Parts: sequence; C-alpha cells; structure tokens
Amino acid sequence: MKPTKKQLFKRQITLSEIGEVGQKKLQNASVLVVGCGGLGSAIAVYLASSGIGKIHLVDFDTVDISNLHRQVFYSLSDVGKPKAAVLASFIKERAPFTEVIFYNKAVTKNTVFDLISKVDVVVDGTDSLPTKFLLNDFCVLKNKPLVYGSLYKFVGYVASFNIPQQENFSTNLRDAFPIMTTDIPNCEVAGTLNAIVGIIATFQINEVLKIITEIGNPLQNELLIYNSLNNSQLKIKLTSNFTKEKIQKIFDSESYFDENCKVQNANWLISSAALKKKLSDENLEIIAVLQNLKLPFQVHQTIPIQEFEAHKMTVDFKKTYVIVCQKGLNSYKATSILKSNFPDLKVFSLAGGIENYQ
Repeated sequence: MKPTKKQLFKRQITLSEIGEVGQKKLQNASVLVVGCGGLGSAIAVYLASSGIGKIHLVDFDTVDISNLHRQVFYSLSDVGKPKAAVLASFIKERAPFTEVIFYNKAVTKNTVFDLISKVDVVVDGTDSLPTKFLLNDFCVLKNKPLVYGSLYKFVGYVASFNIPQQENFSTNLRDAFPIMTTDIPNCEVAGTLNAIVGIIATFQINEVLKIITEIGNPLQNELLIYNSLNNSQLKIKLTSNFTKEKIQKIFDSESYFDENCKVQNANWLISSAALKKKLSDENLEIIAVLQNLKLPFQVHQTIPIQEFEAHKMTVDFKKTYVIVCQKGLNSYKATSILKSNFPDLKVFSLAGGIENYQ
C-alpha cells in the first residue's frame, strides 16, 4: 500500500506555518547530506520522513560494530556494508515520495562541484575537519546554505552558514573558526555519548526544515553550543570577516586532504592473524597511538596520535613496527607519517584496529 502525501504528512501539513504550501517546498527541495554516521544517518532519515523530494547521501565508509551505539538506523546485519547504500535502502522503504541517490566515496576538491552545484541545501554530518572546511568554502563560493554540526564528547555545535540576507550572505564556518586546526581528536580518540549525537542531529534537521520552508529563524550569524551534561546552551555571535574573495584565494591553494578519508594502502596493513604470529619476535615493536587502550598483548610504547612526531623518534631498521589503535584509522595515519620520514622502515598498521582483533 502506497499512502498519499496528505496521509503521510497530515500532522505536518496541519501546522499552519507549514500547510500545503510549505509541504510543497519540501517536496521540491534537494538536500546533500555529507557523512552517513551518527549525525548524517539521523538527518537523512528525518529529512526524508518530512517529505524532502531529493536526498543525495555521501559517505566513503562501511558500517562498523562500534558505530551501532549511536548510528541507530544500522543493524548488526549491516556491519561491513557501505553506509550510504544501506541508508539509502532504509529510506526508500519508508519515504515513497523521496528520491534517494548515494555516492560511496569521500568528498574531495575534485568531486565537490558535481555534488553541491545542483542541490538547495548542504548538510555537514562529517567528523573530518578538512571536509568541513571544503564544504564551507565551496558553499560560500557557490552561494549555497550549509547546515553545520560537530561533536566533542558531551558537547555539540550547530549553525546555519551562508544564508541569503537582504544584501549579502550570513557568516560562514571560517568566521567561527578561522584556522583549520588538525589537533582536535575525533570520536575514536575522545569518545562520544549517543544522546548528544541525536540531539545535534535533530538541531540540524530543524535548521534545514526552517531554511527550506522559510519559517522561524535559522541559526545565522551565531554558533549554538549545547552541553548535554548540564543541559546548557550558549549562542556565540559571529561577524563576517571572511569574504568570498578571501575564501576563493584559500580554495585555490588548499588541498583539503584528510588522511582518514583515503583508501588504505594494503601494503601498509597487517592482519590480526599475521600479528599473532609475530608477537614472540624479538624484533617486533608495537606502538599504541591511543592512551588507555585495552589490549590483548603488551605494547612497547604509547604515543598519542596528537603527539606523534616522526622526526623526534629514534627508529631501528632491523625491527618491524606495528602501530595499533581502536579502529585502525589513527594507526594508519601514524604509519603514513613514519613511512613519509623513513620510507625503508618496516612499519604496519593493524588492519581494523583492536576492536576487530580476533
């Protein structure tokens, strides 16, 4: 049975601020959701359920067992499958009036034009700082609204950037964070509570719906900071400092490359089985790049990824180095750093991390 639009969206159309006119705006809208993790998966499902006509999902990653505590639209049977494909299939089952397409690759400077140029609103559901700045800068250059969200432990950040105003556009991400720092730990390193993920996702959904239906007041020219431990909210006022011309210069020179978003070199990986065979080798040195990591074997040293500086390390070319972390992302980053400084060094990242060590 396929319901009618009036049946499916009855409660929403009943809102006088929405009505059939607002519902038609949603049906005619296209939204790009970048990142199908904790934020993006919830955002995509809720937007489709609200009646957005076209949703484009982008994510290069696959479902991991550690995702499930906060990425609630995936199940155990989805582990190992592409997130974007699984999420698109889920949406198609419950949103008959939404066209869903997906892209199983990371957003790069080379692909961003084709992804963003034809949509009405871009939603940032990523945990990659380079990708966040890439989306922001390109949205500024192409006059596209960007609904921003990010997380750190129990705290979330939300804003609607680059919203059309009477004579110009509202502030953008660089007005809030001028420098793209690289030392902020992601959720693998810092951890996150599932409740704050859902809270920030629904804040972002709310922003998209307001922007498209043109009701209420989007979070423009301000950054909302929500702390879930004490339920406090803080709004920081933003002023425009980064013009389109200034951002064009940044865009022309910046690569926006993120080590965690690239396909890992199989020659730099070691499997659990292969590592087990080497554990008794006296020429093996294991380095953990996360502190307080629960390990089934002893490590020789722990160097947090934020402090991993190859030029300060003394290496032994007779040894084989294995870098470990929780999921295999930061360990691969550390392996890349060592390979860049010592190309002939035998160094490997534990594939899949400790959580997949069997």
